Amino acid sequence: MKVIQCNATTNDANSYLINDSILIDTGLNGERLAREIESHIDLNQLELIILTHCHYDHTAAVPLLVELSGAKVGVHRADGAMLADDMGSVSTFFGQKAPAIEPDILYEDGDMIKLDEIEALQIIHTPGHTPGGICLYEPFSKSLFSGDTVFASGGFGRTDFEGGSARQLTESIEKLAEIDVETLYPGHGPVIKSDANRQIQLSMRASRTIW
Repeated sequence: MKVIQCNATTNDANSYLINDSILIDTGLNGERLAREIESHIDLNQLELIILTHCHYDHTAAVPLLVELSGAKVGVHRADGAMLADDMGSVSTFFGQKAPAIEPDILYEDGDMIKLDEIEALQIIHTPGHTPGGICLYEPFSKSLFSGDTVFASGGFGRTDFEGGSARQLTESIEKLAEIDVETLYPGHGPVIKSDANRQIQLSMRASRTIW
């Protein structure tokens, strides 16, 4: 699996280009992200944008990227209606209106996104930060794209926005702790390139203190 990190700005949400055709999350600045992607591929090669959850800092650039590339958009079913909702998307937190996003694909837990003859991304429903938060796991490379569920150094997503649940988040992290993860690609912060299970265990221990 080929992974290229394509952050539009230093403090933006992380965006990941997979096998030159799939983008996980878009961040805030569509014009900068488009230029970054174009330094690696032609935009018309982009086929699918997968959103780990509905929050504005991960989705704001979607409309422009779709316009430029024609890519389809996928999100978990539980977050689909929240994408265009000012409170559900927390766009009001950024002083903005929610982007006009109509997802083409509504994922469920366990869905598989084929990458090639060997590798595929498995959808893991991880509610808590949002009702429809997801992680994506590629078992051949033991890679986990964790959105805002877990971060490096024991970090984990907030639960004080609309639809958040501390109990559900802890349960979601406990689910992730059972998976064999070598590389962690979080929604914010640094990528963990080895022994990512240890980072997830730290997040699990820390999350158990919040409820």
